[in-house]
This record gives sequence, structure tokens and C-alpha cells, in this order.
Amino acid sequence: MSEDKKVIISLKDVTREFNTGDGKLEALKAISLDIYEGEFVAILGESGCGKTTILNIMGGMDHLTNGTMFLDGKDFSHPSPDELTAYRRNYIGFVFQDYHLMPNLTALENVTFVAELIPDSMPPEEAIEMVGLSERKNNYPSQMSGGQQQRVSIARAVCKRPRLILADEPTAALDFTTSIEVLQVFENIVKQNKTTVVMVTHNNEISKMANRVIRIKDGQIAEIIENHSPSSATDLSW
Repeated sequence: MSEDKKVIISLKDVTREFNTGDGKLEALKAISLDIYEGEFVAILGESGCGKTTILNIMGGMDHLTNGTMFLDGKDFSHPSPDELTAYRRNYIGFVFQDYHLMPNLTALENVTFVAELIPDSMPPEEAIEMVGLSERKNNYPSQMSGGQQQRVSIARAVCKRPRLILADEPTAALDFTTSIEVLQVFENIVKQNKTTVVMVTHNNEISKMANRVIRIKDGQIAEIIENHSPSSATDLSW
């Protein structure tokens, strides 16, 4: 994959240490990983293995202790506060397990609120349509199911036209049928928009959709599997 794909994020020997009452906890241990343009990456591992820490460092929500991180070839290991703000706003789309929608705004207004912060954003109506919620655009979060709320949060991320979407357990709170609907949205984003998606999940079945599967164990990369024939979301079952 490295021969014909552009690297957009490169982690080299990244460690992340946290101070605890007993000393230091090493959450990441010399992680080296390249993320390529236009791929769907699944990061798997047990709870507490460090997979969300990797996602947070790539998203500018946490910082590395040692090592380097390059973005589009530029050293981003120790960014300034202003650089971090611009990066999170213009470069990254976030999708979390909890939808983080504003309850007093409709679906469309939730997306519009973010779109107005971005210079070259996608029209909010287009983003809502992309996730299949045009008929629900004037509904408030309390009037939507969990899956519909999650699709609004994906529309909110997509409208930024991000280089990278980071998704942390986006289907963990959803039932099987709703999960598949949400995964189909991610599938279409990768195929149609050529947007890179990195998804943290504990669900091994979801990894069948990914171009690459990164397995994390005890703060280290245990395995990287390249999937030459990814499954579609509708082929998954659990």
C-alpha cells in the first residue's frame, strides 16, 4: 500500500506516559504507524490497551511523550495551542460513542453550527443527505433514535471536508441493525469522498470492512493485517 498511497499521518516511536500515584503508566510503547490517504483503518484491542490513546494523539486531543508525529510531511510532534486548534477544526472530523449533539438544535442546525466555522465546508443539507437523514433534518435529537443521532454526528464531521475522520467506538451503543446502517455511512464516505477513516472498535466483525486492521496489545502494535478484499457493511453479522 505504501507504494501508491500518500501518507497523511506518520507516528514514529511514539510513547505516551501518564503520571499516577505509583509512578508512571506507559500507555503507548514506541508505536510506529503510517495512515494512508483514502483508507479505512480499524484499530482493535482489549479495553485499556492504548487504542483510544493513539486516536486521541492523532486527533490533537492528547500529546505524545516521546517520538514524532508528522502530518502531510510536517513535524507536528509538539504543536502550539493555535496549531492544535486549527488542526482539530480544519483537518479532523470526530465521531464518538456518545453523539455530543446540541439538544436545542435540529439535526440540520447541529451540522450548520460546525459548517459555519470552516472556510470551505460542505453545504449542511448535502451532508445530511449523505447520511440519509434529509427527512429528519428538522428533528431535534430527542426526536431521533440513537442510530439517527449518530448519523447526524457523522454528517457534522463530514461537512468539514476533513482529511481524516476519527471514530471511537461509534456503534458501541447501538443494536445490530442500527450499527450496520451507521457502518454503511462510513463505507460510503470512504468510497465516495475518498476520506480516510480510522475507527477504534472492540468488535472484530467490523474489522472485516477495513483495508487494514491494527491490533494493539499492552500499548504496542501486536499485528497489522492488510485486507485485500474488504467486506461490505451489509455482509457483517454478530
